[in-house]
Amino acid sequence: MNAVSLPQALPDSESARLAHASAGELSRLLAAKPQADRAHIRMDGHDLVLPRQALTLLRDLLAEMAQGNAVTVVPTHAELTTQEAANLLNVSRPYLVKLLEEGRLPHTRVGTHRRVCYQDLLAYKQEQDQRSQAALDELARQAQELGLGY
Repeated sequence: MNAVSLPQALPDSESARLAHASAGELSRLLAAKPQADRAHIRMDGHDLVLPRQALTLLRDLLAEMAQGNAVTVVPTHAELTTQEAANLLNVSRPYLVKLLEEGRLPHTRVGTHRRVCYQDLLAYKQEQDQRSQAALDELARQAQELGLGY
């Protein structure tokens, strides 16, 4: 599998509707059978056995499609180009390179090209999200303390 499997297109309205119904049904099945570690599926005369992790991933994928989103699948051990990493963080490539050069985000070099481990990128994003949430919480606390009506 490539490091990144790029989506072909946004789901059309019929695909989104079908994904919504399927995600709901799969969520109900997973909730009704919390101890089940696999599912047996019959498709076109073939029997498949899927692990629970694949079912939860499929449910999440369907939920995104139901909202009209395209989905990208990235293995956790993947190494991303700087452009792929910048896209996932929703920042410019030059800004991402600056983060790499400042040592704020680990990376390796393959010849003259930089590569970012997907797991490191997720850890960085999670840390940034936590810092942002803490700042928002502090601002809300201050607004309430000052009686600003928030």
